[in-house]
Amino acid sequence: MFLDTNDLRSDELFLKLERTSDADPEKGWVPAYHFKICLIENGAEAGKCSLRAGDNENLYYGGHIGYEVYEPFRGNHYAGKACLLLLGLAGKHGMKRLYITCNPDNYASRKTCEYAGCILEAVADLPEDNEMYQRGERKKCIYSINL
Repeated sequence: MFLDTNDLRSDELFLKLERTSDADPEKGWVPAYHFKICLIENGAEAGKCSLRAGDNENLYYGGHIGYEVYEPFRGNHYAGKACLLLLGLAGKHGMKRLYITCNPDNYASRKTCEYAGCILEAVADLPEDNEMYQRGERKKCIYSINL
């Protein structure tokens, strides 16, 4: 199920596979890749990202791609560049459409979605039975991209 990820690199960064996680249907989770975002220049770890390689209703709200860039590395589009690399991996899995979501007030993440070529589809209310709703979140920006 999991594919080789050694080609996930650009002239500026590479994604180093940290681990994979199997599907957990009871929790509504699909298989996932978890990466460190590393700089080509010096190997520094600038952040992390993940690709959920599958599809279900939860991913409309939670997204197929997640990312975090550490404070000293912000402002360089590393999350957007990592997303672009993950789009290729998703395509190899036969995925046709991906969702990336964020909180409406997270403007940096919204810019990352746009940098990666995603289109804002909706600002959606979270269903009451969703884990994020139960943690206190109420809305998500739903960005999508066709592969």
